Amino acid sequence: MKVFKIPEATVMRLSIYSRHLKHLQDESIETVSSEEIASGVGVSSAQVRKDLAYFGEFGTRGVGYKVQDLLGHLKKILGLDKKWNVIMIGAGKLGSALALYEGFRERGFLIRTILDDDKKKVGSKLKDVLIEPLELLDTRIKQYNIDVGIITVPAVAAQDVTDRLVAAGVKAILNFSPRVLKVPGGIVLRNVDLSVNLEVLSFNLSFNK
Repeated sequence: MKVFKIPEATVMRLSIYSRHLKHLQDESIETVSSEEIASGVGVSSAQVRKDLAYFGEFGTRGVGYKVQDLLGHLKKILGLDKKWNVIMIGAGKLGSALALYEGFRERGFLIRTILDDDKKKVGSKLKDVLIEPLELLDTRIKQYNIDVGIITVPAVAAQDVTDRLVAAGVKAILNFSPRVLKVPGGIVLRNVDLSVNLEVLSFNLSFNK
């Protein structure tokens, strides 16, 4: 499904809705209303209906949504109805924690290979994935048909790693390094700066005193 001009905030909420629906499914709940979804995720029911309306009509007036059906629709919209091959660059503390996070695999993101330039880390494993030398980047991207790159290297190395991923054909990058990266058009880049999020929290704590 190709959709244009969907607000990024809507896409993020769809991900939250899908997690909530999975929780309802696990509890054997078969139907849910927009009000119940809204209450479960902390938004308004009008927002839920507006977000879903971008993609069609999924519910029945007076009845609500079938949990299994709506979850299936959201997975397809979010691309979670398929598997995505992931390469991780950086096997430090953050990279190791992310590699061990089961949520990625549960949502269809499979970490196929982990690379690092630290010889002390090379040869060890994170779960069942062998940490290998960074020199193998191009080879492993082709071997595993990599879709997504995750960067957890120090800031000084982040742009170089990004350039190498792009040159090797990776089209989507999740950046955890504290550096603003430059990528050419057509590359999807998401930045996750944990310190920025903490500073937003500290601002709100200070400003709202």
